[in-house]
Amino acid sequence: MTDKPAADLSEAEAVEELTRLADELARHDIAYHREDAPTISDAEYDALKRRNTELETAFPHLVRDNSPSLRVGAARSEQFAPVEHGVPMLSLDNAFSNEDALEFDARIRRFLRLSGAEEIGYTAEPKIDGLSASLRYEKGVFVQGATRGDGRVGEDVTENLRTIADIPGRLSGSGWPDVIEIRGEVYLGHEEFAALNAANAAAGLKTYANPRNSAAGSLRQIDPKITATRPLKFFAYAWGLISEPFAQTQWEALAKLKDWGFKTTPESRRVVSGQGLLDAYSAMEAVRPHLGYDIDGVVYKVDRLDWQHRLGFITRTPRWAVARKFPAEQARTILEAIDIQVGRTGAITPVARLHPVTVGGVVVVNATLHNADEIARKDVRIGDTVILQRAGDVIPQILGYVPEERPAGAVPYEFPTVCPCDLKTPIVKETTAAGAETVVRRCSGEFACPFQRIEHLRHFVSRRAYDIEGLGEKQLTFFFEKGWVAEPADIFRLARDEEKLAELRATDGYGETSISNLVAAINAKRRIPLDRFIFGLGVRHVGETTSMALARHFETVDRFIAVANAAAAQRAGGGYLALTELEGLGPTGVRAVLDFGGNDLGLVPDDVSLDKRLQLAIPKLNSRARAALIERFGDWDAIAAVAREAAAQAPGEDFRELSGVDAVGPVAARMIAEFFAEPHNHAKVDALLAQLDEVIPAERPKTDTAVAGKTIVFTGSLEKMTRDEAKAQAEALGAKVSGSVSKKTDLVVAGPGAGSKLKTATDLGVQVMTEDEWLALVGGG
Repeated sequence: MTDKPAADLSEAEAVEELTRLADELARHDIAYHREDAPTISDAEYDALKRRNTELETAFPHLVRDNSPSLRVGAARSEQFAPVEHGVPMLSLDNAFSNEDALEFDARIRRFLRLSGAEEIGYTAEPKIDGLSASLRYEKGVFVQGATRGDGRVGEDVTENLRTIADIPGRLSGSGWPDVIEIRGEVYLGHEEFAALNAANAAAGLKTYANPRNSAAGSLRQIDPKITATRPLKFFAYAWGLISEPFAQTQWEALAKLKDWGFKTTPESRRVVSGQGLLDAYSAMEAVRPHLGYDIDGVVYKVDRLDWQHRLGFITRTPRWAVARKFPAEQARTILEAIDIQVGRTGAITPVARLHPVTVGGVVVVNATLHNADEIARKDVRIGDTVILQRAGDVIPQILGYVPEERPAGAVPYEFPTVCPCDLKTPIVKETTAAGAETVVRRCSGEFACPFQRIEHLRHFVSRRAYDIEGLGEKQLTFFFEKGWVAEPADIFRLARDEEKLAELRATDGYGETSISNLVAAINAKRRIPLDRFIFGLGVRHVGETTSMALARHFETVDRFIAVANAAAAQRAGGGYLALTELEGLGPTGVRAVLDFGGNDLGLVPDDVSLDKRLQLAIPKLNSRARAALIERFGDWDAIAAVAREAAAQAPGEDFRELSGVDAVGPVAARMIAEFFAEPHNHAKVDALLAQLDEVIPAERPKTDTAVAGKTIVFTGSLEKMTRDEAKAQAEALGAKVSGSVSKKTDLVVAGPGAGSKLKTATDLGVQVMTEDEWLALVGGG
């Protein structure tokens, strides 16, 4: 979809875009209405519809018979008989802001030519996020039911609708027309949705992203017996064909529907004027978190039915109604509890347990609260109404709470001081090696803590580590709880333990084939590349990139472990680490401070500024490094003291080699050294190595190519290969690939659209070549 305003398009461009929009929207209509499996969010769909309307407004002569603006829903599925609606089931225009709602009120007033003093009454009804259905009653008896379909012809799902308890087989009360089509929404409550998904998952059946999809899939079953097992519900809110009028207002009609035996939305209200519309929206937004079902907005309807008749319709939508939608990626819900999760490295993460709410097309029940400081900063409390945000695939986050909705007696959350595991070991604040506190809190139990042990095992078998097929979370947890697998080596021991395997064969859910496949998958990983071996150890701050860099540098597992063990005895002291952790100092600055060592105090006069004193004492420090030292330590004596301490506590040669590996650095090096300094980690690694057949050495970088040892930067668009392919090609040829240009860069490969990196390369005099020249240089790889 182009961002160019419709008025700036040529007619040919408008035709092309309208054609594409018609095709795309038709696909999404089928996915949503017929297949119950939407592929985009409501917000993205609405954006496509708005663009189509914008183009048709600018080019009205291009509106075609198959325009999305003239279509409702999607054509019915051939698996159900057709039902022609007595009155078409049309859709509603959307409003997205207070301004849109006020303009709706103004349009009604203009059309009806009402004076400013004359009141307009509206009903404001919650917009149920379910599946529309039409129920035909003759002489009070339910005779036929249908889905919306394309708005004119729906699908006959009569027998399925009969299974819903909220739909009366015979109307109660009196005053109903001889023939009436009752319109409403089939939906599924949050609790029922969660139970259905859990049951389906346990049975290996399809699960649904949200209650709307689940309700639609349940209603459109070929076998009504299956629908009967689904706890579907129904709200009535409108009517189609009627043999005679039965009310004068929408509000009166809702009361009569209730008298006849239907459930109507209790949150509906009658309001007056544009301000009444805004107040109703605010009230509905506030009550939304407390409902047991999904709503995605408010429907405003002119209350007087004679005015509805005068207002009439515009193509597929009524003039007298509009749907005011909630923001697609935000919602309000209730914070019901705060649980504590313990990660692989003992990090404590508070998780918000929420009243289920659909945000961005997905039901959200959990959101991260990050850490204790974040909870205190936002002052969220159990029982609060909170504002939840989810954008794209981002983890849902709580933006804050609604002060006026805070329940009486809500108290500030007290972060736990002991781990929730059975050991109840203390939770401690993490500190840097230099002694500075961080926001992270950790369980002090380390691998004695069962939470950390199971998380470590999950990491070990994960896709980027050992990637053992068939050993998922469920199986791993089962083996852990039986006491069979407590550390990585136990996984390999299990594959050769005939006694345990025999017991497993007698366990429900484990057949001979699945056990054989699992054993084969475990044994296949007894040969593992060095980078995966390192990553699988689960050392804090050692990710995939760092593991690969370590593997390439040390090449063999024996050399890596030898240097790591030696580095464990050569760890730097707090003073040295305080310098290395100081942003703005850098390796050159650290070296300069170490060389200074705090030993030449008499050479520097006392009557100059601290910055000048540093400049005289340590000439190699630039202004940024001097400012960093002054800000961190404050005065000359403190700076001299840390310099002396750092010089006395500098790390040994093996530690420096470890931290000097490209993409490793002092923090990851310290984590590796601390890991190997622990005896129980030594034992774990030795036990694992005993179970492995081979840790495959890393492939030596090539040294006989045109780019071996050079640092390469790729920028702009590459036309003959992807950026990942280019990086892999360069690294295979012995080059290093960097993401930024500096004096150390040897070569920049620039494609179309290259920007600042190309300019920097030109300013620094770095060699620049095209993609074709690169391929010629390396011989196409």
